[in-house]
Amino acid sequence: MTKYINLTDTVYDVTEKYPEVIALLAANGFEQLNNPLLRKTLGKTITLETALRSKKINVELFVQKLEDAIEQNRPAASTGLIAMKKDSGGDIRIEGVLPCPIRLPLLERFEAWLAGNKDRLAFDVDYDLKAASMGIDWIKERIAANPGDESVLSDLFMSAGFDLFFDRKLMGKFKDEGIFEDISGFERLNRDFDNERIDLKDPRRQYSVIGVVPAIFMVNTDVLGGRPFPERWSDLLAPDFENTISLPMRDLDLFNALLLNIYKEHGEDGVARMGRSLLRSMHPAQMVKSHRRQADEETPVITVMPYFFTQMIGANTPFKPVWPKDGAIISPIFLLAKAATKEKTKPFVDFLFSREVGEILSGNGHFPSTNPQVDNRLAPHQNFMWLGWDYINSHDIGELLIKTEDLFYAAAGKES
Repeated sequence: MTKYINLTDTVYDVTEKYPEVIALLAANGFEQLNNPLLRKTLGKTITLETALRSKKINVELFVQKLEDAIEQNRPAASTGLIAMKKDSGGDIRIEGVLPCPIRLPLLERFEAWLAGNKDRLAFDVDYDLKAASMGIDWIKERIAANPGDESVLSDLFMSAGFDLFFDRKLMGKFKDEGIFEDISGFERLNRDFDNERIDLKDPRRQYSVIGVVPAIFMVNTDVLGGRPFPERWSDLLAPDFENTISLPMRDLDLFNALLLNIYKEHGEDGVARMGRSLLRSMHPAQMVKSHRRQADEETPVITVMPYFFTQMIGANTPFKPVWPKDGAIISPIFLLAKAATKEKTKPFVDFLFSREVGEILSGNGHFPSTNPQVDNRLAPHQNFMWLGWDYINSHDIGELLIKTEDLFYAAAGKES
């Protein structure tokens, strides 16, 4: 059920009610909507659903993007504030993206905290915290257009993923120059991320990690057939699973984490085999309904997905979630603070690393927190696979992402 969008409304009615979606529609094949006259005339003759299907756009997924765009401009339920306060002359600027399932509860708590600390903060803040489904191109484009210009950087950045923060043509350049500093104050992280298997603490004390997005996989036992039951990421690379796996390619942060970890552990051949395993890209919300599809439609045997979506799996389905024995691949949720303005941003960093925020991450969204006071309620076997700081600091991650994507798409027989 949609919150704002009615698929039977005309395109004109939708764009009149929610003008913030015009740019998103125009960027996806409806350029004529930028012309007010054409939008008014042509837009009145076609429903939104018909328009999307005419472009062969996945209606369910695209409507979610439209709703996310609308949500950016809706007041939060608790405070009435809007989570996009750009260029209003604040003393500091915070921007980034938040995982969709926990964005609203986290924003509501953030805005309540802001309201309760106005006098103590004694300065204004601009913030733009979008839903992760909106992507980070809006940040990347600004940085790419102003290479080496530190002034275009916000004082705090928050996002999952590797391409923005480690690409040496983007944020990685500033990392090499020591622009950022870990001011979280934690000497040790949550034991789930500070043990003999994993250490998320940046040894250079530049980047912070407030939580992670873990990727696991789901097996459809109805279509597994005589194949061995997969228990590790390496099992997904076997010839038995060629052309049978759904991967989170629309979730670029998680997809990048998957490619990088497969490359680290299994090399170019592993990435190519993962490409050959691809059946389709499917949103996890689609996956949980896939066992109801028509018999002549191809159904994935395995679906790689964020751990959060396992909550949507009913008891009477053929799906069995698998936490891989070699660890759930993680996309860390990074927090980057500029060293030059750390005196002003320290209260915000403390809030984002607080136990309260950690419990929102871990409890409401199954995005385990690095706060040592939070119980992530993970079983002993629920460990993680992570690139590691040594690997990150010794490789050009931006170039490596280009290489692994090229290998993957070439093997999959699809254009990148």
